[in-house]
Amino acid sequence: MQIGKDVISQEIEGLRRLQDTIGGPFAEAANLLLRCSGKVVLCGIGKSGIVARKIAATLSSTGTPAVYLHPVEAAHGDMGVVTPHDVFIVVSKSGRNDEITKLFPYIKSIDVRMIAITAAKRSPLAKASDVVLYTAAEKEACPMDLVPTTSTTSAMVAGDALAVAVFESRNFKREDFARLHPSGVLGKRLLLTVGELMHSGDEVPMVKMNTRLKEALFEIMNKRLGCTGITDEGGRLVGIITDGDLKRILIKNPDALDEEVEKVMTAAPRVTHPGTLAVDALASMEMDPRGAVTQLFVVDEDQHPVGVIHIHDIVKAGLK
Repeated sequence: MQIGKDVISQEIEGLRRLQDTIGGPFAEAANLLLRCSGKVVLCGIGKSGIVARKIAATLSSTGTPAVYLHPVEAAHGDMGVVTPHDVFIVVSKSGRNDEITKLFPYIKSIDVRMIAITAAKRSPLAKASDVVLYTAAEKEACPMDLVPTTSTTSAMVAGDALAVAVFESRNFKREDFARLHPSGVLGKRLLLTVGELMHSGDEVPMVKMNTRLKEALFEIMNKRLGCTGITDEGGRLVGIITDGDLKRILIKNPDALDEEVEKVMTAAPRVTHPGTLAVDALASMEMDPRGAVTQLFVVDEDQHPVGVIHIHDIVKAGLK
């Protein structure tokens, strides 16, 4: 356990050193990306290549078009992906990899601006770059100072910081993020609404205020959503009875089946609306001060019920 703690401590210390380096070059790098009219091309090899891939993915997912270019493939024709409108970012601890330095003449020949993320200030990479983001990760957490640990963590965080600085400067919003993540949990959390998941029409369990509890019980059983809503003469939702309510009512009064639902219902139930995000409806279910609930009635602006959403619908959609 101590070894694990020591490694984490050393990497945290590496991030503190990285934090101390943030200054003018970082702002210049962010401005280069903001002014870029093409795409951002990330390059790196080995573990640094993996970091470069991740930075490219983060940039692309937050509104800055980016791709990863393997330096060996680049030297065999893939360099054609780089255009004069792009920005070229190289991730390399040493800044001396032959596979990467061989690319510099072409980068310079088409006047592409280059950013280095490196731990070597005086390396060939640093000298060839327009902007150098110095990671200050000269020593690894590995006891042999060989295995990329602190250096890759620092490079990754430097890329994250750059990506966030750029998308915040662009006023990138949740809606933009959702547009770029139409699939998966992230996209669903930001896009999927109650109206898309709710039960509507004949599927909605509903009775009038003067309905007998026995009839309400049949409505709950037939609609299989664990509850029924109660409406007034104007069709507005005024109450709810759930499976749990029924058990408590009948334990307390076995003859209650002949009572009108108005006398035993839970009045003013918590509701939601069709345009509400499903994740927000879920939060409302789980944080009800009267206790967690498993279903919410969906109402319009006049409190008329238009549907009901059950927690199982949200779980089935992959949001919990």
